[in-house]
Amino acid sequence: MMTRTLFAALLLASAAATPTLAKERRAKPPEEPRAKNVILFIGDGMGISTITAARIYDGQKRGETGEENQLSFEKFPNVALVKTYNTNAQVPDSAGTATAMHSGLKTRIGVLGIGPEAEKGVCKDALAHPLPLLGEEVKQRGLALGIVTTTRITHATPASVYSRSADRDWESDTSIAADQQGQGCKDIALQLAEAKFDVALGGGTAMFYGKSGGGRRSDPAADLPAGWAAKNGGVVVKDAAGLSAAPMGKPVLGLFNPSHMTFMAERKADSPEPTLTEMTAAAITRLKADPDGFYLMVEGGRIDHAHHAGQAGFALEEAVEFARAVQWAVENTDPAETLIMVTADHSHVFTIAGYPQRGNDILGLVVAPPGRGEDGGDGKSPVLAADGKPYTTLGYANGPGAVKGERPVPTTGLAATQQALVPTGGETHAGEDVALFATGPGAERARGVIEQNVIYSIIRKALGWEK
Repeated sequence: MMTRTLFAALLLASAAATPTLAKERRAKPPEEPRAKNVILFIGDGMGISTITAARIYDGQKRGETGEENQLSFEKFPNVALVKTYNTNAQVPDSAGTATAMHSGLKTRIGVLGIGPEAEKGVCKDALAHPLPLLGEEVKQRGLALGIVTTTRITHATPASVYSRSADRDWESDTSIAADQQGQGCKDIALQLAEAKFDVALGGGTAMFYGKSGGGRRSDPAADLPAGWAAKNGGVVVKDAAGLSAAPMGKPVLGLFNPSHMTFMAERKADSPEPTLTEMTAAAITRLKADPDGFYLMVEGGRIDHAHHAGQAGFALEEAVEFARAVQWAVENTDPAETLIMVTADHSHVFTIAGYPQRGNDILGLVVAPPGRGEDGGDGKSPVLAADGKPYTTLGYANGPGAVKGERPVPTTGLAATQQALVPTGGETHAGEDVALFATGPGAERARGVIEQNVIYSIIRKALGWEK
């Protein structure tokens, strides 16, 4: 039998050991899984009302009522709300918001990759207040870098990955204000041609060539893509066939339209342009070959342009294609090593209104469900407004569809311009929060209500670059 003395000694030893073990457990928490790859999808102008309408539209295209549908990224387990304001603007633009995501700091409206101390349009201020660029760090750390967009590749959102500019509109050298030229600031197209990247796909050919190449650069013979290809051993492609045929293992620059790429709603079956999904697939296939991992930014940029034109149907077609590209990425990457985030840079003054019945055509007139009261109808006839005319479910607070004088009967369908309240040349952005959806290593940080620049930290922490 154990003596009392020996038993007491064992108890003392056990008590002395317990705090040490607890301390060791606290000092060595389990390591968080790190992402090898990060893909950031930005639906330009894809506010929550756009997501809701696109969800319904997508379902209705398949013959469903639509409300119960889920877009690909709505299935992600982690969601946050993101505050989008710029440092000097309550309602932001894409340059300031995209800079926040790719530099870690909010800045002024209309500038790229420079701090809020810099005045927009002033070259010397831009040179004096540079911000870090995620695209630069990605290449410095040995990862592959990809940029995909349906806009000009020099447009604000894609440009935020690789450029610094006192004005987002300085896309070619002829766009720089005359009194700011010759002071050391480079146009955005030149910055891309001098940047390190593995895949860059989008529109904007005109920004890279002179007049002899159908472009707008000051030198008629300018050919920035040729110079980039010679320096980097890269391949320049101008259509979907060229992208498919481009050799693996070489950097690729794809420029598929003189300006922005064709709206999905206007796209013809024999279009030479690749779709957003096809560009995303090409980029991921190439970037995955890098053993050190990659960062890819994919922008559905024409969602925004359709909203500015007051054409909700066009915007929803772009959003559905955007969701399709996200789904391709989900199905063709390893969820254990790839962080995928989906967000918007800002919202739009886009509304879903009235009391339409379940399954009502999202692009049509409001038809109330059968029943009594102001929210009821016969389930067949359009609801009439106080002016005796029907109205659509979708509309805008401002824009080119603003009603002047007596309100006409609204048009409906894919190509319709929805009616709006305040007359403006183009419909404007909105200032409410946008959503952030995330899945993969580090996705759990997408929660609560966050500032937009926190997305930068989520990316860097997932990659293990930041504590």
